Amino acid sequence: MTATDPTDATEAAEPGPRTATAPAAAPRRTFGLAAATALVMGNIIGGGIFALPAAVAPYGTVSLLAFVVLSVAAVLLALLFGRLARRSPVTGGLYVYPRDAFGPFAGFLSAWSYWTMCWVSIAALAVAVVGYVDVLTPLHGNHLLEGLVALAALWLPAAANFAGTRWVGAVQIVSTVLKFVPLLLVATIGLFFVHARNFGPFNASGDSAPGALAAAAALLLYSFLGVESAAVSAGEVDDPERNVGRAGILGTLGSALVYILGTVAVFGLVPHDELVKSGAPFADAVNAITGGHWGGTAISLVAVASIVGCLNGWILLAAQMPYAAARDGLFPAPFAKVGKGGVPGFGVWAVAVLGTLLIALNYTAGPDTTFRVLVLITTFTGCVPYLLSAAAQLYWLARGTRERVRPAGLVRDLVVAALSFAFSFWLIAGAGYAAVYQGVLFLFAGIPVYVWLRGRRPDPEAEEPAQAEGAVEAVEAAL
Repeated sequence: MTATDPTDATEAAEPGPRTATAPAAAPRRTFGLAAATALVMGNIIGGGIFALPAAVAPYGTVSLLAFVVLSVAAVLLALLFGRLARRSPVTGGLYVYPRDAFGPFAGFLSAWSYWTMCWVSIAALAVAVVGYVDVLTPLHGNHLLEGLVALAALWLPAAANFAGTRWVGAVQIVSTVLKFVPLLLVATIGLFFVHARNFGPFNASGDSAPGALAAAAALLLYSFLGVESAAVSAGEVDDPERNVGRAGILGTLGSALVYILGTVAVFGLVPHDELVKSGAPFADAVNAITGGHWGGTAISLVAVASIVGCLNGWILLAAQMPYAAARDGLFPAPFAKVGKGGVPGFGVWAVAVLGTLLIALNYTAGPDTTFRVLVLITTFTGCVPYLLSAAAQLYWLARGTRERVRPAGLVRDLVVAALSFAFSFWLIAGAGYAAVYQGVLFLFAGIPVYVWLRGRRPDPEAEEPAQAEGAVEAVEAAL
């Protein structure tokens, strides 16, 4: 191996906690570059794109600038995860990176935070299907029917996960094509029908431009969660040292293209005062293009396919993260069990059951309950692993030696890691005081789980110093 930067220089010298993990059979690499890219795009582009233009319209066209800023941040994160995957090309990336750098507690916090974000988001996406199904088949406000539709949207992709990772990859490619092509057509053809008068003011919020930018970015943050998908499932990706980074960048750029062009088209097709009140902005945009009323039906079909495909990928990620932590004894042991299809079956069951409970809560207690509060927390819990992963890369860069690195490579990786850390910090702040406060409480609620699991391990105090000493000796030998 030729070391060209600090990541490469220490890449072979990271036994750390991984040496304590029980050896496992070689993973079945079932995701090629196309499937991994589809996984990233499918998880980023969920149901949010169909409602986002109306959600950010009250801030004005400054929200388009917020989209560009978040797109840059997402690409930087994809580059960061690609570099980290070269060091640890295994399943559970955003758990593995902090664990290897800072120890098991940091790894557990990252895994717990990410897992929390996943199963809450899965329930939210399943509920989002209901509105589009209602356009296709009116549900007349019947909460029982709405709940059954949401549960079907949750359990159908869960069944695909039980069938194995090959099925997950196939479903992800098909669903990504089904939603990407129509959205891209709207985003491109629609540009020929836009009118400048429809865009409205640059800043319609009444706040300062930076304040409006931050507020719009806080709303748009949820739309970019998923950039880490290939890194989390690296154990199932062919040639993960190369393809994780490529899939992350390609998937993020493709998603950003759809987001930005689609939002520009909708802003230019629907008058601003109507867009602010719209419940189906893309349907209104299609109606403006065609002059008819079939746009709502067509876009609703695309939305259902989009969200179900997104759920397919998120359920896999929600099972893979605790799987990696459970193999290290940092999550309950059943999460480490893998079925015949290569998917951690207990993890799929866990998120499906938790999602079912949240869906039931949503349709029995009403919309302004704990469920909505938990959805707001996902912005915080999703960014904590990003922040810890960026910190891990900065740590490994600081551990590099001058003899083993190229200055250009060091500067490149430092810039990517530092900006990723700064963006993650900014996005956490943009989630709002209430979300950060409640998110911290939710995060710390996992500490008793960690204490119980660590307390049941045989003599962990004696085990960890030996591991740390071995890791230091290995790094010094490699350097």
